[in-house]
Amino acid sequence: MKYILSLPFFFLMLIGCSQSKTKPITEFSQNDIKNGILVDVRTPEEYTAGHIDNALNINWFDVDFKTQFDSVSKDEPIYLYCKMGGRSAKAQEKLKSLGFTNVINLEGGYDALKEKE
Repeated sequence: MKYILSLPFFFLMLIGCSQSKTKPITEFSQNDIKNGILVDVRTPEEYTAGHIDNALNINWFDVDFKTQFDSVSKDEPIYLYCKMGGRSAKAQEKLKSLGFTNVINLEGGYDALKEKE
């Protein structure tokens, strides 16, 4: 009986541990990337039109998207953003499936950051 009662607790723990890490892009600062990297997953055209300082441009739509992270440590913080948050959320899930453990999606995207200015 004790084991049956502990099953719901176990599943809640599993769900809690698998949640994606997010942070509002408006709360992001350059201090956040002291030990990590900032990646803009938009197209090169979008990146050229404006981006966050020190961001690398790794286009989500590139066929070699995942191989561009080969030299990145699996536990290094990776902050991702795009225009509104959709592509960066997909990129976060892809990187997590590749074994990266510290991937943070900057919610709201570049549009939210520009709106705040």
